[in-house]
Parts: sequence; C-alpha cells; structure tokens
Amino acid sequence: MRCSTALTVLCLGVLLQTPWVASISMPTSNCYAFDNSSRIVDFSSWIGYLFEYDVKQGSDLAVRFCKDVESRSQTGYVDFGRFDRFNYFVAGSGQSDFIQEFYNGDLTDCEKSYDKMGRTAQVNIICGSCLNGLCKGLPGCICNVTYESKCRVLVELAITCVKPGPQVFQGFTVGFHPRSWELVYNGMTQIGFEKLHQDFSFQTGQTQVVLFMTAVASLSSRVQNPSLKVLPDNGLEVRLSGSAAKGKPPTTLSPSMLIVDWRCEMARDNPYEVNITIPVEGYEPIQFVLTKTCDYKQDVGGGRTRGWAIFGVLSCIFFVSLTLFCCGGFIYKTKVERQRGIDALPGMTILSACLETVGGAGQGYSRPEDINSVFGSETSWERPPGPSQGAWRPTERKYGAI
Repeated sequence: MRCSTALTVLCLGVLLQTPWVASISMPTSNCYAFDNSSRIVDFSSWIGYLFEYDVKQGSDLAVRFCKDVESRSQTGYVDFGRFDRFNYFVAGSGQSDFIQEFYNGDLTDCEKSYDKMGRTAQVNIICGSCLNGLCKGLPGCICNVTYESKCRVLVELAITCVKPGPQVFQGFTVGFHPRSWELVYNGMTQIGFEKLHQDFSFQTGQTQVVLFMTAVASLSSRVQNPSLKVLPDNGLEVRLSGSAAKGKPPTTLSPSMLIVDWRCEMARDNPYEVNITIPVEGYEPIQFVLTKTCDYKQDVGGGRTRGWAIFGVLSCIFFVSLTLFCCGGFIYKTKVERQRGIDALPGMTILSACLETVGGAGQGYSRPEDINSVFGSETSWERPPGPSQGAWRPTERKYGAI
C-alpha cells in the first residue's frame, strides 16, 4: 500500500513538473473576437441564434447572431447587413464588451450612402444582462434599438458570454513565404498544423523546410528561441537553424527565417511528428506540428538534393575556370607571340594537327602564310616570265599608206 501511494505521488510530481503546452488553434468559424486583454472568445455555438425586438406595432427587428440583421413587417423584410467572412467582430469599449458590424444590406433609398454599402447595422454586445433591466436571465435578449437613419441601425444585445480562452499573441504569423501564413495566423495555429495530419505530411525526399516568421515590431522582442520535440524519439534526426533559431526578433518588414533540416534514420509506416514551440514573453506560446513521412532510410550525406547541389557547384567552377583559361591564352598569344585571328585561340595548333592526322595531308587546317605561298606558286606556274624589254617589240604599222 505504501509503495503504490509513493508511486502515485511520484507520478503526480513528474506530471506537474513536465510542461505541457497545447496549441491555440484557429476557431472553426469566423464568429470569434479578442477581448481587451487579447484573450480569444469563441462564439461559434451562437451562430444563427435568433433575437427579436418589437420596435413598434406591426414591425420588429431580428438579429441572427453572426448571420444578419433585418427589419420585419407585414410589407416584407428589409436587410440591414450581413456578417461575412471578414472579421467585423472586435472588442468594445465603455458599456459594450464586443461590437459586431453588418454591411451590404438593401440599397433601396440608400444608394447615396458614403460607402456605397447599402444599409448597415452595429450590434453592441453586453456580457450579462441589460443595463435598463428589461431583460434578465438566459440566453439573452435585445435591450434597445436605435435608428440613426433609415440606412443604419444600432442594436444593444445582452447575452451570456462564453469563458475567454488563452491570451493570444496577435499579429504573429508563420508561413512558407515571407508574406504568407499557412501555419500560424494572428497568433493562432491553422487547421492542419495543430496536430498530426496524414494529408499535411512532407515526403521523404524533402530534407529541408524553410519557415518565415513575422510579428508586430513593437512586440517582436518578446519572441524567444524555438524548441522542438520529435515523436517518436528515435528514427528522425531534426536540427533547427536560421536567424529565428539564433534569436533574431521577427518583424513585418524583416521576417526571421527558421530552417528545419530533417533526415530519416529509420523507415516507418506512420509519419513522424515534430512539435515546434515558440515561447512568447507575457503570452501563451506558439505551437505547431510538422509531420514527416519516412519511406526509406536516408544517407548522412543529405540525399539526392545535396548531390545535385554539389554537381551544380562543381560544374559552375569548371566553366568559369575554362573561360578564364581561354581568355588568358588568347591574350598571351596576341600580346606575346603576336598571333592574330583564329591562331590566337588556345588549342588551335593541336586541333589542326589532329585534323591533318585524321584526314590526311592537305585536308587539315592551313595557316594563312601557307595559303599565301600556295597562291604565289600557282601564279608563277600559270604565267611564265616574259622576255626582257629589249628583246621584243611590237610590229610598227603605218596607217594611211597604200
């Protein structure tokens, strides 16, 4: 009995000392907001909930949470805006805890609005009960409705707000490009990288992944060095490098780069899980998961990618050296040996000798002076030298005599 009790206490002590960090995942809908302390409040369970308010006899106002706002009467419905994919859900001030904006309502008699967005509505959300005492209890109700004009309405809504979530480091992004955020957006891990997903695994041949991190410049100094944990422990070698691994603060104008080099030491049917944690001072840490598929064991040299890189570097060095050699030989033969034309190119003498050997004498490359000598011999052979000036004279003829 004493042994089991001691073992239980020991296990609890180990669990309490072991840090367990869960990633802050992106909500499944855009019906969420951040309060004034940067804590996320998810209202996804309230989507579509209907609240009605009697404005006057035969007319009332209906609010469908995170959907739309409309005025209903016997003559029909008038749309005062819709809640679209853009995040028009922000923290409030004063008596309002949150504010929802609804845009793109009916344009009838509102065509000349300054924003050309038709009728609009603003819903001021109060966590709790109405201040005027009209509505108490669950789940909530509309406290007051005010028409600023026929094109805009203000609604005061009291509901029971959900418990705030963790504190999010807003403005922080992680992506595969300096201006993208496939992994982390606004401090929250995107779907697909919050846990292990087979469809988001990297293939065996990809031995390196480059990630870019950005943050608000005024808060970038809070970002600390990242750490990793591989599951299972053996079979995958992972190393972190880059400016982010050295502690460079990421900013929007100057993103920091995190390079993940991994190599498969053991083939496995299921992918490996690489948990990367980025601590942030004063906020919940950023955590995301990269998965790696290992179909075969990779060599220490880095695989086929490193081999092609070495081949490319050696080829570049060879072509540069060959170009410098040709230019140096051409300059030497031109300045020192006083050769001109094609004879000044390095290797032409050897090439000429090879052509003469293969094709036989007379069919190879002839130098200019040899060509001139041949032309001279042909000229002397075709036209023999004539007699001296005194040995021959033309016959004199006289014209006009009979």
